[in-house]
Amino acid sequence: MTAALPSRAVLVRRRPARPTEAAEIAACAAQCLLLEVETYPKPGLVSHVDAGSHSDMDAATFRDSAAAITPYLADLAEAGAAGCGMSRLRVIGLEAEAAMRAATSGVNTHRGAIFGLGLLCAAAGARAARRIHPILPLGEIVARLWSDGIVDGPTLLRSHGSMARLRFGAGGARVEAAFGFPSVYRIGLPALRRGRRAAPGDAEAARVEACFALIAAVEDTNLLHRGGPDGLRFAQAAAQDFLDQGGVCASGWRDRARSIHDSFVARRLSPGGSADLLAMTLFVDLQERTIP
Repeated sequence: MTAALPSRAVLVRRRPARPTEAAEIAACAAQCLLLEVETYPKPGLVSHVDAGSHSDMDAATFRDSAAAITPYLADLAEAGAAGCGMSRLRVIGLEAEAAMRAATSGVNTHRGAIFGLGLLCAAAGARAARRIHPILPLGEIVARLWSDGIVDGPTLLRSHGSMARLRFGAGGARVEAAFGFPSVYRIGLPALRRGRRAAPGDAEAARVEACFALIAAVEDTNLLHRGGPDGLRFAQAAAQDFLDQGGVCASGWRDRARSIHDSFVARRLSPGGSADLLAMTLFVDLQERTIP
């Protein structure tokens, strides 16, 4: 059964976008990309501690990439404020990907984040310009304004996510975005806030909790690409076991999380889609704490 896509939103009291707002939105998004890298242990993923299951990238690669794509995240926010359609957002996204690859010598560090976080930046721009009701969550804005273009857009046949979708029938980032990022709102944000309550003052612990919750629940196409269905099942079960044992609420959680990280590295598993969703969760959390 396929859920119906949300209907278009009624636009309200438009005003010109201010470049400073777009820059602030992009800076917030870049901060969230850096916070994702500065989170450890994240099973199989690159962090400031190690390169996880990767041999072609490290934390410095991610920092360079985040800096390179930040101007394009601002462009996406401005495009959202100007009422641009998905075709224009896609052009900016491709420009951002080219800048990413130039900064990383061709390594794909943030393609998924450019797509998902970029759409959320565009939604934040549209909200700042009052092109849509300012009380709406960013994910719902994405679904209302661009869902048709997301679903009908061209498929990148050479991407790992596209190959996994073709081979295993997975939904992937496009479905996630078209329906307003339900994994962010139903999984990432509740886990982030649960982690904050469990470990007051330890922001990294809250991010780890959110990361494990996303890995446990999301059909991550990066895991499918690297490990097939067995790899995905292993990853989800390991992450769920961590949560079932109390997550970051339990004593000794860092040792358990590190052990799971090591098991992912041994299997060369890397839940890159969940890492992107973690960055998006952090962005939505910051942007929606005080809705204008």
